[in-house]
Amino acid sequence: MTTGREVNDMSDRHPIGADVIVLGAGSLGSAIGGTLAAGGMDVVLVSRRADHVEAIEREGLRMIGDVERVVPLRARASCAGLAPAEVLVVLTKAKDTAAAIASAREAIGPDTLVLTLQNGLGNEDLLAAAVGAQRVVTGRTWIGGQLVGPGQVLARVVGKQTIVGECDDRPSARIDALAAAWTAAGVPTETSDRMTSVIWDKLLTNVATGALAAVTGLGYGDLYAVPELAATGQAAVREAMAVAAAAGVRLGATDPAAVWAGAGAGLPADFQTSMLQSLVAGSVTEVDVVNGAVCRLGARLGVPTPVNDTLVAAVKGRERAVSAHRACETTS
Repeated sequence: MTTGREVNDMSDRHPIGADVIVLGAGSLGSAIGGTLAAGGMDVVLVSRRADHVEAIEREGLRMIGDVERVVPLRARASCAGLAPAEVLVVLTKAKDTAAAIASAREAIGPDTLVLTLQNGLGNEDLLAAAVGAQRVVTGRTWIGGQLVGPGQVLARVVGKQTIVGECDDRPSARIDALAAAWTAAGVPTETSDRMTSVIWDKLLTNVATGALAAVTGLGYGDLYAVPELAATGQAAVREAMAVAAAAGVRLGATDPAAVWAGAGAGLPADFQTSMLQSLVAGSVTEVDVVNGAVCRLGARLGVPTPVNDTLVAAVKGRERAVSAHRACETTS
């Protein structure tokens, strides 16, 4: 199912934000890209999952969750042959950021905005080093996405906040235009001139549930049903808040219990965090740029982070076990 312009057709430009390539279109990228495409934008999903790409090209992206619908859009295994986008959304895992942006050179034109909506800390710096700081803008989203099969995504967009801004926190017309275009297409998007705080507020959400779900293997319904897990998640958030305070970051969130509750708000009982989804897929997680980032900064600033230290160690153990299991399956 092929739609949209090819590489040699640069005519009929849209307002900023309406011509989008999603680099790393897994669960979240598919949820966002599919919603934007349903809202009338020209969207290409770029994914390394061949079965996902083939299913979308053949039948469209089946979206369930807020609304069940099939959205026609393009999907590719790489950026090769694609015209430069107005917005290149980066949603790869942090470990893949440098390689992914290097592979996307063909899709980055003189006016392309490179927007990271990735979890954790440090992706903005990697992208700026690759394409120039002037191209890179940042954002965080609380949208929920989970692949339930090739070409099929559970998407929770309604009531979920997305915030975008310049990396240096200054107001800008391009950020205003991007937010307006995405909001009109069905992804409610706000702007902020305090993106450092926004990034940390989203980090707290990931700290609350990501590693715990990865260690326990539980979806949100069961995760939130265990009081001891709630206490542990809130303790991890409390440590991260202390590290942020020592680093001089002004957080929007102040209550660990509210962060814990907000992390799962509006998501179904069987929803899996991205860290758990990675383990289920046999991949490594992003614990190093989430809980691990809290631990490293805490160590530099003299702030103890024993709960996060333990969660990082436990997730690393689960990654090792998954890797060993896959190796056994391959040789058996």
